[in-house]
Amino acid sequence: MTTPIRSVCVIGGGVMGSGIAAHLANAGVRVLLLDIVPPNLTDAERKDKKNRDRFAAGGLEKALKARPAAFFHPSFANLVRTGNTEDDLELAKDVDLVIEAIIEKLEPKKALFARLEKIVAPHTIIASNTSGLRIAKMTEDLGADLKKRFLVMHFFNPVRYMKLLELVAGPDTSKETLETIRRFGEDKLGKGVVFGKDTPNFVGNRIGAHSMMVAIHQMLADGLAPEDVDNITGVPMGHPKSASFRTADLVGLDTFGHVAENCYTSLTEDEDRDVFKLPDFVKKMIEKGQLGDKSKGGFYKKGADKSINTLDPTTGEYRPKGGDEAIAKLTKGISKIESPADRLKKLVADQGKAGTYAWKVISRSLAYSARRIGEISDDITAVDDAMKWGYNWELGPFESWDALGFVETVERMEKDGIKLPASIAKMKASGAKSFYTADGRVFDLTKGEYVQRQVDPRNKTVVQLRKGSSPVLKNDGAEAWDLGDGVLGVTFKTKANSLDTEVGQILNDAVAEAEKNFRALVIANQGEHFSVGANLFLVVMAAQAKEWDKLRDMVGGLQATVQRMRYATVPVVAAPYGMTLGGGLEVCLACDAVQAAAETYSGLVEVGVGVIPGGGGNMNLLWRALDGVIEGASLNTLEIVTQVFKNIALAKVATSADEAKMLGYFKKSDGVSFDRARQVTEAKARAIGMAESGYHPPTPRRHVLPGESGIATLSMMVDTLVAGGYATEHDGTIARKLATVLCGGRGGNARPVTEEEILELEREAFVSLCGEPKTQERMQYMLMNNKPLRN
Repeated sequence: MTTPIRSVCVIGGGVMGSGIAAHLANAGVRVLLLDIVPPNLTDAERKDKKNRDRFAAGGLEKALKARPAAFFHPSFANLVRTGNTEDDLELAKDVDLVIEAIIEKLEPKKALFARLEKIVAPHTIIASNTSGLRIAKMTEDLGADLKKRFLVMHFFNPVRYMKLLELVAGPDTSKETLETIRRFGEDKLGKGVVFGKDTPNFVGNRIGAHSMMVAIHQMLADGLAPEDVDNITGVPMGHPKSASFRTADLVGLDTFGHVAENCYTSLTEDEDRDVFKLPDFVKKMIEKGQLGDKSKGGFYKKGADKSINTLDPTTGEYRPKGGDEAIAKLTKGISKIESPADRLKKLVADQGKAGTYAWKVISRSLAYSARRIGEISDDITAVDDAMKWGYNWELGPFESWDALGFVETVERMEKDGIKLPASIAKMKASGAKSFYTADGRVFDLTKGEYVQRQVDPRNKTVVQLRKGSSPVLKNDGAEAWDLGDGVLGVTFKTKANSLDTEVGQILNDAVAEAEKNFRALVIANQGEHFSVGANLFLVVMAAQAKEWDKLRDMVGGLQATVQRMRYATVPVVAAPYGMTLGGGLEVCLACDAVQAAAETYSGLVEVGVGVIPGGGGNMNLLWRALDGVIEGASLNTLEIVTQVFKNIALAKVATSADEAKMLGYFKKSDGVSFDRARQVTEAKARAIGMAESGYHPPTPRRHVLPGESGIATLSMMVDTLVAGGYATEHDGTIARKLATVLCGGRGGNARPVTEEEILELEREAFVSLCGEPKTQERMQYMLMNNKPLRN
């Protein structure tokens, strides 16, 4: 058992400190955020506590304004209180964890830790967010007891979005301390924990900085341009689209330069030490303040005409963005390959400039990673995970090595004279063909043999949960598998998990199958997004052919599907993540419960293609809002109708699962998975829990809607926007149709409206909008230009 962490003091209100504080608040942890008293205050200003707290309060304010957002919802900032280290450090006596995120200099950190040692409780853990200072140096003046409760917690920026959390123990750190923080990081914060050793820049930045610096030096040696390098080292290599130089601009050249220089200064025995030496042109950029996005210009700079210019390393001046056309054409084609392993193989196999450069860079990076095993970590999976979680690589170094072929890559490296550690030669001599095996083993380079890979059972994917050799139900659009423990799981197979008639058929059949032979149903998709909405191709074709009855039947079929899910006799749970838009959200609204990934971006966005939601979304979103009103309460339902109207008419997209709860897209009781890797098992557990706790399906509801008066009020709002030029006439037509649906239709005053009535209104409004000339134009444009036909 470990002591729970309920409150944390974060010291340092800069980008990292405020980001850490925000994410702790996201997790429901109370935070005390402290920073120094501003040094330039006048004597009068120093008497005002607000002035003294300005740095910490400013950090919190910047976190609230950050884009992408640091908080799941602005209300989470209420869990953070601010102060300063002169007046308020004593408050740290009441916290369970202190995280230091101040200036990256040894002496100020040591001074702070010395003060904290006299204040904190005997159980309080102290962690440093240093990116490279040694624990031994930071703690050399501390007592033996505090040394046991001291470690490094190295977060990656932006903290909310980057999964990696590196934990580094000192020589005296206790196992209990390490285990407490591991569990806190994984279970509470949703982080992927990697254990590193007390070496400069630990794991992620050591390998990442080396890879980046090799790319820069090789660019200069091969006479390539920054655009060429980014075309090669991005998606084709299994790295983010931002690749090398765009990533540096995002991170900041000052930050990147600090990491590289720290390596160069500290790693005096590293055989690749000179790789970390910044080229002169990069040093000059930093001196000039050309730091990337934070200074409005780095390797790339947006011109006055919004064109992108590139810094020429040879002249130090900006020029129009260009690059080698042959490299651009090749890498664009490779980027379209779905598998990152196949992309990498095709890139390295190229005999031209791109392939030659790519091999030189990746071979050196792979060899360097192998030589670091035993120094920065004993585990190759830790290195792979660090690069995937901290740098957003699709494949870690050793996974990339496997993709290229272990033996073939070793032989090519040896032919090129690339230095490999003895452990690789031993591995090859053993007959091993890959670092990872299909049966779950991994080659341990420190032991020279395969060992069973340690996998958290909570991280099982939907594929790993499947029982049997074939699905229970299957067609081209989706399939349903037995997930064990009486749970049936549906997975979409369409592009971007869009909804079509075949997906709808599987959903219908899966409900029937679950009611007969299972106790719960879970909808768990794979891929980048849960569902981008309904595929409107058939809708476009029917509308163009003016087949209105066919269109009406299609919409009615989708409505019937979501209603079938809504009133199933077994619990139905959806596991949304990423983009959950239009029909994707309508599926979730029809479920009994949702287990959403924290990073779920949801909304009913159908107005973008000139229609309103057609899969029961209007009704289920409105009913969900009205269901929360207690019986007997005197309530003007128009206020609720108006807010739902705004969310749909403005295509409001929630940027987190918690914001979706605030907007009514998800229930307040729905679950949130901080770690996407655990989402499927958590969704399954939620479904089982409902099944085992006396589940009964809901009963059909009716609600009093405002009728004509509500339609008139909302129409006046729309007319004002159209008259002011804030909306087009076509936008107004869509909004008025939506108002009619949400107010329960025309024909009288406020009255109780049944589900069947509002679904009929929704269906007729959808079909009539498909007949609007402007909607037809929009759909025709999308069809002719091969645009995604998704709401």
